[in-house]
Amino acid sequence: MSIITLTTDFGLKDHFVGALKGKLLSGYPEAMLIDVSHHIEHFNIAQASYVVGAAYSSFPPGTVHLIGVDCELSTENRHLAMLWNGHYFICADNGILTLLTEKIVPEKIVEINIHDRLPEGCVDMDVFATVACHLAKGGTLNVIGRETTAMKEINGVQPVVAPDNNSIRGYVVYVDHFGNCVTNINQKLLKDIGKGRPFDITYGVKGEIKGIKRGYSDFTLNDRFTLKNYEGEKLALINGAGFLEIAVFRSNPHTVGSASTLLGLKFRDAVNVVFRAP
Repeated sequence: MSIITLTTDFGLKDHFVGALKGKLLSGYPEAMLIDVSHHIEHFNIAQASYVVGAAYSSFPPGTVHLIGVDCELSTENRHLAMLWNGHYFICADNGILTLLTEKIVPEKIVEINIHDRLPEGCVDMDVFATVACHLAKGGTLNVIGRETTAMKEINGVQPVVAPDNNSIRGYVVYVDHFGNCVTNINQKLLKDIGKGRPFDITYGVKGEIKGIKRGYSDFTLNDRFTLKNYEGEKLALINGAGFLEIAVFRSNPHTVGSASTLLGLKFRDAVNVVFRAP
């Protein structure tokens, strides 16, 4: 049984997700359909890229990942299918794949060209569903598209390293269910630029976090201080997806607030890593 994952900005109020699953099961009844998220913010390609990047490697090689975010075919947005790290990805050429691969060259990319082979009136999700079923059945990329090496580059959404290598400027790309703020600064970049130097994280007007934690509960405990004493403390750590994250220990977005509300952080807000001398 082959796996097809679904990541969209469709939400769950309307019929769109159910209809998409119906198309996929009509094309391949044996497919296993897994929802990654249908709550990507509308047309938010940075968020979509982060969510897919955080999830895809948990699935076995050969999994097909369908990304329905800003997917309308246009002169600017081609439809692409990509083989990368042993997984297939289907989405529009809107920058998601460029952000996902982080300049690591994919095994193969094709521009999907089957649109005129489908019945009149077919929409973008009919195309994506047809391609997903073809690949999940073991079909090749060459059958559904023309090979290409070009993917749309998105300016202004990548971390920027200062000329003196003493700081990195990134931004918040995702606020999770707990209100934690995930940045686009990954662990590899921190290691490559930092070269073992300690660093502080700054944000907003005067926001600052000294150093980084190994986990959410990485606090000094003794007879006087238990974890209860640290509830509400701000912290920074590398999350499970390998990205710098700003959090508030044991926060609750629905009661006391979260990193996003308490620290005033939202999507696209700048976060700086400032390296100190060893």
